[in-house]
Amino acid sequence: MSLEEKHLETDILIIGGGTAGCFAAITIAENSKASVIIAEKANIKRSGCLAAGVNALNAYIVKGQTPETYLEYVKRDAAGVLREDLVYTTAQRLNQVTRKMEMLGLVIQKDEHGEYVSRGTRNIKINGENIKPILADAVMNSPGITVINRINIIDYIVKDGKIAGAYGFSVDSSVVYIISAKAVICATGGAAGLYRPNNPGFSRHKMWYSPFNTGAGYAMGIRAGAEMTTFEMRFIALRCKDTIAPTGTIAQGVGAPQINSQGEEYEQQYGSMSTANRLYSTVMENKEGRGPCFLKTTAITARQEDELYKAYLNMAPAQTLRWLERKGPAVENVEIEGTEPYIVGGHTASGYWVDTKRATTLAGLYAAGDVAGGSPQKYVTGCFAEGEIAAFSALEYIRDKNNLWPEPDEIYSIIGSLEQMLRPEPAFYATEDIEDAMQKIMDDYAGGISSGYAFNYQKLQIAKARIEELLGMSKQIRAGNMYQLLQAYEVIDRLYVCKVLIRHLEARQETRWHSFQENTDYPARKDTDWLKYVNSRLINGEVEIVFRDLVKKDESYEHQD
Repeated sequence: MSLEEKHLETDILIIGGGTAGCFAAITIAENSKASVIIAEKANIKRSGCLAAGVNALNAYIVKGQTPETYLEYVKRDAAGVLREDLVYTTAQRLNQVTRKMEMLGLVIQKDEHGEYVSRGTRNIKINGENIKPILADAVMNSPGITVINRINIIDYIVKDGKIAGAYGFSVDSSVVYIISAKAVICATGGAAGLYRPNNPGFSRHKMWYSPFNTGAGYAMGIRAGAEMTTFEMRFIALRCKDTIAPTGTIAQGVGAPQINSQGEEYEQQYGSMSTANRLYSTVMENKEGRGPCFLKTTAITARQEDELYKAYLNMAPAQTLRWLERKGPAVENVEIEGTEPYIVGGHTASGYWVDTKRATTLAGLYAAGDVAGGSPQKYVTGCFAEGEIAAFSALEYIRDKNNLWPEPDEIYSIIGSLEQMLRPEPAFYATEDIEDAMQKIMDDYAGGISSGYAFNYQKLQIAKARIEELLGMSKQIRAGNMYQLLQAYEVIDRLYVCKVLIRHLEARQETRWHSFQENTDYPARKDTDWLKYVNSRLINGEVEIVFRDLVKKDESYEHQD
């Protein structure tokens, strides 16, 4: 297949039209005349983690709370390893970005006094089934923004040591895009599909995190030599069994405790009431033979049950349908289980190593949302906040910059590699076979569901070697059309993320976050040696580990320092 070249030029390229990407574009349009291209793999109207909607904003400074108290909550949950400066600068913007979304049309539930209805001390309730279309409409109505849907960005353009744009291809037609940009904001989201999921076969995409977030943004940064951080702090969601529906709405919304098969509340027996421990305690109860475990809902009222039906119909219809098929939550407790591990910077601290401007270690490249590391528990509003910060930083950066273009030989090489994969010759390995093998390796040897999320050094050595083999085998993948080419790149990107993840798991020689990072060689937390960040760079094909000191709220970490 012969591919057509299309050259585009813009001031700022935003890769990913999800939560952070759309908000960044809106911010740029409202504060400048800069031209913006959003490159989106799907369609911005229903793409990313907000595609199906959400029923609460889990990061908001309610009355009686402050950005400082939010930072303290995140610090406790992350066991001290986080970028305090990033969390704090995000927290300072949570309420203003929320008001912005309300102005755009998001319905936020209010009480009889006109105050937002809170759910706990950091959450507010919304009618968010249309949150993504609201964002998309705001983007489409903003001057200076061009949206290219159905384009898969594959690598950055690096010119004179700076990021100068990106390469991509159309998912639908035989077109290769060469996009020159004065600055790039990566907002592609985290990585799902690295491990064997709860539900195999036909239902393998019924998972907690968006199955279409494949770690592409991470992988592009890894290949370009960007510094990454805290991949070992995986996120594993505690979810309703089989449907993989969220549990927070039940636990916080109706106050349902976690109980084992004997009806005992068990969570508090395992230490802190952190996000990781809610999962870990459930894993241990099952391991000790006291499972299955549940959220105790049999004490809720008819009104609370009705609220649960409505809430899940908005964000996880399968759970509402399951209740309607069975007895309902007021009659039958909700069984819970852990998912496979994910790499996601919105819930944990995995991602690009950025400074307070959300600049990566590659000049001209910014990261926002799930792809940006160091700032866990940012959720939806935190992604908005980081999109806003990255937008203002990119505008500042491009003031004295000109567009740069790659050399013709580099363009020729990129197109040649794509056309090689599209050659109509027998493939040694199918994309799906590579993906299945990757997920089995990660599950067996890098702390997946089958091992209770635990791993050790010897297992990681096996995982490391076999993932490297799969990376070599992936060069033999062939694609019959552009959509199959997309699928091939998705599995290649996941393999790069796996490669870095394994080295991070190996490097942190303690257990800081039970289940998220369960190192059986080093089962205890060790603050004397490990209150530090585990960072990495890919150098000459090898993942080189870099240890960095903690950054406090009042310190100013910038890359030039």
